[in-house]
Amino acid sequence: MADKPLEPRTLQEAITYFANPDNCLAYMIPLTFPDGIVTCPTCGRTDPKFLVNQRRWQCKSVHPKRQFSAKVGTIFEDSPILLEKWLPAVWMLVNAKNGISSWELHRALGVTQKTAWFMLHRIRLAMQEKSSFKLGGGGGPVEVDETFIGGKARNMHKSKRLRLGGSRGLQGGNAKAVVMGMLQRGGKVKAQVIPERKQKLMHGIIKDSIEKGAIVMTDEHTVYMGLSDEYVHEVINHAEAYVKNYISTNGIENFWSLLKRGIGGTYVSVEPFHLFRYLDEQAFRYNNRATKDNPLNDSDRFALALSQIVGKRVTYAELTGKTGSTANF
Repeated sequence: MADKPLEPRTLQEAITYFANPDNCLAYMIPLTFPDGIVTCPTCGRTDPKFLVNQRRWQCKSVHPKRQFSAKVGTIFEDSPILLEKWLPAVWMLVNAKNGISSWELHRALGVTQKTAWFMLHRIRLAMQEKSSFKLGGGGGPVEVDETFIGGKARNMHKSKRLRLGGSRGLQGGNAKAVVMGMLQRGGKVKAQVIPERKQKLMHGIIKDSIEKGAIVMTDEHTVYMGLSDEYVHEVINHAEAYVKNYISTNGIENFWSLLKRGIGGTYVSVEPFHLFRYLDEQAFRYNNRATKDNPLNDSDRFALALSQIVGKRVTYAELTGKTGSTANF
């Protein structure tokens, strides 16, 4: 018997490796059935028959949905797209610094643009942070800032301006979403869409996200006043300088640059109710970047994203707003 080929380390190796459906199945089984026991998702039987030609299992009990695949219970469930296309798509998105557009994925995989768009949103769901964590542990300072993402109302079609601004529309001004971010130097970033830039709201998010007593650095905006009650609050006045001693918000502002480069350069247009998904995507890549202390590579990021595909599901109807919205603002 020939030796099993080594798992891929580059995109070229990944395309070759996952072109073999047996390799795809071997990669997926430990993810879908982590205890090593293939279990019927409907009745729980642990002795299904494997259908070799279909690479699926069939439960020995008679009931609806007797047949199931290694996609069951994952972001890939009920998708007619083969794993030979799904897995390279995951590799591409988690490792592309500025993201992958649906048009680029459609050309690369030979699927429709609409299918590629749906695939990318499913993958972004897997890229969401698996567990909550607080910044500021270990004493590293945390930079806090906010930014605005979106186009100017005067550049929008009238129908979109009305949709975003209500019955009276957005007459002039900006139709922009507010995004708040917190970055621990040398560590991770957390970012989320917020409905408005208000002190009470933002202070609550800071308290939920940053360890009490940590060093928090912000600009001079009034929404950050009062943080010194629970944090060591350092302020940089951008009217005077962008860096003063060790005080700055340059780290989180660099993250905003990466985010906006992806949105403006790769995705071009992002609907406000999907923006949080693109934040999850960019935060995943940033938090799993290669550093001197943590030399992650493309294969590591791919394996991490695949470890988070189980128990998550988003439908096309949810993404297009035809059923209950999944947006967070």
